[in-house]
Amino acid sequence: MADSGGRRIGVAVDFSECSKKALNWAIDNVIRDGDYLSLITVAPNMNYEEGEMQLWETVGSPLIPLSEVSEASVMKKYGVKPDAETLDIANTAARQKSITVVMKIYWGDPREKICEAAEHIPLSSIVIGNRGLGGLKRMIMGSVSNHVVNNVACPVTVVKAHH
Repeated sequence: MADSGGRRIGVAVDFSECSKKALNWAIDNVIRDGDYLSLITVAPNMNYEEGEMQLWETVGSPLIPLSEVSEASVMKKYGVKPDAETLDIANTAARQKSITVVMKIYWGDPREKICEAAEHIPLSSIVIGNRGLGGLKRMIMGSVSNHVVNNVACPVTVVKAHH
């Protein structure tokens, strides 16, 4: 396949208002025709059956096409529930721009897994929302966006959720 210069743009999505804002921002400001939009989701660790899922725990899920992301049965297999609004934003973008939208799901610590996604996919850049946790919560949990900014090689855009 000839490389048509399509960039791989990752957006971290956890289906919160803040991540929808980051997704909208990426589509309006970053995504161009021919790009690949990778929705990076980190699911909480789940109890799953042996086999396939164990492999995925390390490397993440395969890249899931948007058509399958919209199917509840497929998402249930991965233990992820995308909300209607996030799906709508992604489907609309896929229709309006010539882009390919896929989702990749990881399990574990979002800080580590988003960094891994940047390397493995590999991403040209990442857009991530910033929840704006209070000081104490951030001290305990550590800011995901902060960690990603400091640990990935590609450019990172943090979209602030204004209150």
